[in-house]
Amino acid sequence: MNQAVEGVRWTIHDLEVLPENEWTRYEIINGELFVTRTPHRRHQQVCVKIARQLDVWSDSSGLGETIVAPGVLFSQADSVIPDVVWVSRERLAQIEDEAGHLTAAPELVVEVLSPGKQNELRDKEAKLKLYSVQGVREYWIVDRLTKKIEVYRREKAQLVLVATLLGDDEITSPLLPGFCCSINYFFPE
Repeated sequence: MNQAVEGVRWTIHDLEVLPENEWTRYEIINGELFVTRTPHRRHQQVCVKIARQLDVWSDSSGLGETIVAPGVLFSQADSVIPDVVWVSRERLAQIEDEAGHLTAAPELVVEVLSPGKQNELRDKEAKLKLYSVQGVREYWIVDRLTKKIEVYRREKAQLVLVATLLGDDEITSPLLPGFCCSINYFFPE
């Protein structure tokens, strides 16, 4: 279940007083607090399959790292936990803090949609805008229920939809030279 607490402007310091448990995630987007439960098992399976493909490519290319559910602290009022990111080695050295959080945009962010209109709006509107403003170069929105991937790429300083992939389509990226994978692999039966 996802809920936003309205009327209050939250910061990352406010998160320190919220109860911690393994079933709840807290994200702040533009000062708005989003509380979500740990995603469905199938959501996690899709994340793992995407991360596995990116990780295999990263290991063979040596160009970067795949990170699952990293903390990304853009600012006091913008702190998110994307499902999967890919970041080049050079960029990682610049943006990783001592706690292992990213303090600026990774090159690629992947969000797997959770069911529900509010979850969809968070990933397709609030996070799309945040990632665009913060300089993410590519953003994949993955819908495990319809087995569809929307690919957004940076064009003229903003993320724009460049492809909608379905069925036997293959996903590639100018960020990941030589990376190619059928999107069917991401969606276990």
